[in-house]
Amino acid sequence: ASSMPYASPTVAGIGQRVPIRVLRRLGAFLGPYRRQLVLAVVALVVAAGTVLGFGAGLRWLVDNGFAGGDRALLDRALIALFGIVAVLSIASWARSYFVSWIGERVAADLRKAVFDRVVDLSPAFFEVTRTGEVISRLTTDTTLLQTVVGTSASMAIRNVLLVIGGAAMMIVTSPKLTVLVALVLPLVIVPIVVFGRRVRRLSRESQDRIGDVGAHVEETLNAIRTVQAFVHEDSDRRQFAGRVEDAFRVAV
Repeated sequence: ASSMPYASPTVAGIGQRVPIRVLRRLGAFLGPYRRQLVLAVVALVVAAGTVLGFGAGLRWLVDNGFAGGDRALLDRALIALFGIVAVLSIASWARSYFVSWIGERVAADLRKAVFDRVVDLSPAFFEVTRTGEVISRLTTDTTLLQTVVGTSASMAIRNVLLVIGGAAMMIVTSPKLTVLVALVLPLVIVPIVVFGRRVRRLSRESQDRIGDVGAHVEETLNAIRTVQAFVHEDSDRRQFAGRVEDAFRVAV
């Protein structure tokens, strides 16, 4: 059993669809790294706020600096612009560093927890589950979760903050324009939702096919003496090529 302060996830559902609620269990893996998580959130908020402030500052500069011909104001605005860019650069670097660190750390803890769980499973589990598939799930699937935690989640939160902040600024600037954008927004969101579901399904099928490829390689190489003794190389080549082509068709 794992000695870590959270429960190890079960592997009994290998190859099945993973509901969204299962991803909530990742919160247990994020718990020990609250400090890094807080720093990442702060950097994320600062970076998003700086981007929004950058646009508002440019608008103010055009309205008051260029239109009014105030050279002193333009000089001060240039210095402020360099300051904003510096803050944005530092915040973006901090967000990228802490988010990537959390993703790598969670993936490492997840691999250890899954392995701790796998070695405790009964021999009956391995009689019906191929070892290569378990290995593929332990490596490939955890890498996918690492991408979700270390990249996709932060990008999604940043985009949400930008949308909320941009919408608020647009409402203040021009309510009429905001209404027009709101009317057009469903035309953009509906295709994203439809194609997003298809992409998720294809991604899941692609992971399954890649798992099949890894399982076939593991089984063949572990029994390579038996394969060569029965002159089964050509058959294994055809089977492996078929599995690779299946993975390719799903991916494209």
